[in-house]
Amino acid sequence: QVQLVESGGGSVQDGGSLSLSCAASGRTFSNYAMGWFRQAPGKEREFVAGINWSGGRTNYRDSVKGRFTISRDNAKNTVYLQMNSLKPKDTAAYYCNVGVYISNTYTPRDYWGQGTQVTVSS
Repeated sequence: QVQLVESGGGSVQDGGSLSLSCAASGRTFSNYAMGWFRQAPGKEREFVAGINWSGGRTNYRDSVKGRFTISRDNAKNTVYLQMNSLKPKDTAAYYCNVGVYISNTYTPRDYWGQGTQVTVSS
């Protein structure tokens, strides 16, 4: 079983930066792809970024490309999301996820953290 705990959220102004962390537990952490999703009030949870088990492959939703960077440190059982040039539209609860890549598409499994809130004001 994999357990996930997100942290690092907060409130910033338009153009600011935040760094999110997701601490994972489980012996097979290094064998999983990992991803970040977000959910704004009244909206469906959406994919933000994914990273394969080795960290050698990443992908992002178009709206965050060039602004967000996903990375992982398997020695620390932690996955990160560095968010730069934040915009109000990025405001959401951000969730860490365990998943797999199928045909180069990140596919989430039913493992989620509790979420961390990111609020970007104008």
